[in-house]
Amino acid sequence: MNCRRKHRQKKKMGFYLMVSLAIFGVLVCRFFYVFWWRPMKLGRFIKDQGINGPPYWPMVGNMMEEARLKNEAKSRPMDLSHAIVPRVIPFLYQTFEYYGRSSMAWFGVNPRVTIMDPELIREVFSNKEGHFEKTTLSPIFKVLVTGLVNHEGDKWVKHRRIINPAFHQEKLKRMFPAFHTSCCELMRKWEESVGSEGESCELDVWHEFQNFTGDVISRTAFGSSYKQGMRIFQLQTEQAQLFSHSVKSVLIPGYRFLPIRVNKRRNEIDKEVCALLRGMIKEREKEMKMGNVSSNDLLGLLMESNFRDSQEQGNSNAAAMTTEEVIDECKLFYFAGQETTSVLLTWTMVILSMHPNWQMKAREEVLQVFGKNKPDFDGLNHLKIVTMILYEVLRLYPPVVYTVRRVAKTAKLGDITLPAGAQVSLPTLLMHHDPEIWGEDVEEFKPERFSDGVAKASKNRTVFFPFNWGPRICIGQNFALIEAKMALAMILQQFSFELSPSYAHAPFAAVTLQPQHGAQIILHRH
Repeated sequence: MNCRRKHRQKKKMGFYLMVSLAIFGVLVCRFFYVFWWRPMKLGRFIKDQGINGPPYWPMVGNMMEEARLKNEAKSRPMDLSHAIVPRVIPFLYQTFEYYGRSSMAWFGVNPRVTIMDPELIREVFSNKEGHFEKTTLSPIFKVLVTGLVNHEGDKWVKHRRIINPAFHQEKLKRMFPAFHTSCCELMRKWEESVGSEGESCELDVWHEFQNFTGDVISRTAFGSSYKQGMRIFQLQTEQAQLFSHSVKSVLIPGYRFLPIRVNKRRNEIDKEVCALLRGMIKEREKEMKMGNVSSNDLLGLLMESNFRDSQEQGNSNAAAMTTEEVIDECKLFYFAGQETTSVLLTWTMVILSMHPNWQMKAREEVLQVFGKNKPDFDGLNHLKIVTMILYEVLRLYPPVVYTVRRVAKTAKLGDITLPAGAQVSLPTLLMHHDPEIWGEDVEEFKPERFSDGVAKASKNRTVFFPFNWGPRICIGQNFALIEAKMALAMILQQFSFELSPSYAHAPFAAVTLQPQHGAQIILHRH
């Protein structure tokens, strides 16, 4: 009996050992396939077409070298100039310089081809055949923002159709009083800081504009629920800070599940933000049923459009956005609406301090159009010099320095074929600073480039894409430009400004192109 029992135990142990070895073998094969065989196959396919780049390092690709160069660039500020490409995207710049206008680098296990041909960039943005999709967001980043920016296919079409009416020109006019209220609050605060006429003070306008644009999006998105909106802004700002601290760890499998302080706080913030938004949405639903819903803010316009779309599509549940989807879009309002405009206004103040002649021209135009009176919606469209200045700032300092698309299925792009699984990088900053497109004075601040509009500013209009291009162009670009024009006009009416001696010119790319050490400006009241 003992012999039989021992024999059975040996057989069982042998079976478990065989299963363990089989699982281990599968894992080894899977590891080898994901981290070596597949990347080498994709890389060889691309290199055979004459597109070269730095060698692949297993698992990390070129990300370690990219991080090293970024940290080295951030270790010291640069000269006071607009030649910011080597500092902001040093790895991409060096790859471009060494391997040419069409080059390849490795983002982890994914080969990423950089495209510098304007026509090919147009083709990728157009995406008529559905070959190029948005890259998948990390789960940590999805807590901060998702929604329209990350959807594909029919879901993107549905959300875009529902959200688009909220950003039409006539709807933006309804939000104009909210823009003005926020601007008045900012001017009142700055007047108190400066004191009486002829006096001056130093402010970090990067911090000021972050709060200002958060105030604007809170008023324009939630109207009567402004206080709750400001609470959401504060929470989303903290969430963004937590994300920036965790960005180096997002590739570690299971990192977001570790019971550490940053993960706990991230989840607490997300729960509170969702609870606040869910409460506001349910309140609006009640108001809609009673027939007295407000449609002068983004939430009201979104829900009105969502309800109308559902009715037009036959009252189908699939036609309307769910409450959770509306929550995601509201979180996106905050992230896109606050971040983009704050960096645009910050760099505009810095650049106009560096070029006082253009500051004077812009002020003269504002005073000619509005005097000291409140700017009006139609008058903002007559600010030609201000518009030229904002476009040139967006050229030199685009909020997003490059855009990435994933190759969903094998695609022909010009003379090259891109395999499914590869990525395409559309380097906005490189294109905006390319002397072949803009001329030898590409690094100079010359708003007159845009005197005849965007289409004639360069040899090919596609190369100016601060808000992306094609079907997925930023839905809120008019919102951002109206907000920026309004704020800049009211600032120019009351203040002149110059760079503080404490200002260190150090643009760097976080989620957006930001001033690493702030933007210290000396305000003069006049």
